[in-house]
Amino acid sequence: MFNRVCIIGFGLIGSSLARGIAKHNLAKEIICVDQSRLACDRVLELGLAAKATTHPAEGVKGADLVIIAVPVGAYSAVMAAIGPHLEPRTILTDAGSVKQSVIEAVLPHINNDIRFVPGHPIAGTENSGPDAGFAELFMGRWSILTPLPDTDGDALHDVKTLWESLGAKVEIMDPKRHDLVLGITSHLPHLIAYTVVGTASDLEAHTKDDVIKFSAGGFRDFTRIAASDPVMWRDIFVNNQAAVLEILQRFNEDLTSLQRAIRNGDGQTLEDLFTRTREIRRGVIQAKQEVPPEKK
Repeated sequence: MFNRVCIIGFGLIGSSLARGIAKHNLAKEIICVDQSRLACDRVLELGLAAKATTHPAEGVKGADLVIIAVPVGAYSAVMAAIGPHLEPRTILTDAGSVKQSVIEAVLPHINNDIRFVPGHPIAGTENSGPDAGFAELFMGRWSILTPLPDTDGDALHDVKTLWESLGAKVEIMDPKRHDLVLGITSHLPHLIAYTVVGTASDLEAHTKDDVIKFSAGGFRDFTRIAASDPVMWRDIFVNNQAAVLEILQRFNEDLTSLQRAIRNGDGQTLEDLFTRTREIRRGVIQAKQEVPPEKK
């Protein structure tokens, strides 16, 4: 599909993209850009790219597709570095978990020659780095594209085809709706997981030791995502404030209602809630959005 693909950021998503693109022969050449020299060296050791550099401007030269896969807080700096060096008609896309702030960070640095297709693959594990990726990460997962009104139709088609070739299901969505939906499906659960682990860490030493020692499936599985990249999640919450705060307000209201039911011994309200939410969980499994244990 492409002559030269430049992937900026070789964490879980970037390295999985490189593996998938190579596996399905979607590009003649893959170029790695990462701020870490050690990461670049590891990428070359793993054979994930033909070239690896810490200089973004050098990496994007000659690329007909550039994929940004860095924490969303770094987009402005990345775009300032690559904007003047992008080839005319280059397709620029990304994998950021927030879309409105990403669009605002990208647009000032590109002209009408650059074909920008904002995107977000709904896939991941708590692991990061070049070694964490695997070509099957996107298989059966959703990849959301949030094109702008003037997004080039051919570029949108090519990015959609790229994700489909990697096994993903593609959905076209408005950026604002994307940020709200991901606020409840991804951002809020991570915030709660971090908070639960933070609460456990603030317990007395002997109690904390017992929590870790006797962690049952609930604590272990729920808090798995609290091991995710702290920089990435810091940037997500800072850059999706409006949607996260709206969802967090709703959650606080629901939590207050739950506290009231527990205080009043209102078992029926609790049972009704647990029954309703169990059906939602079953729907997640039926939609095949559960990550296989061996990929976690």
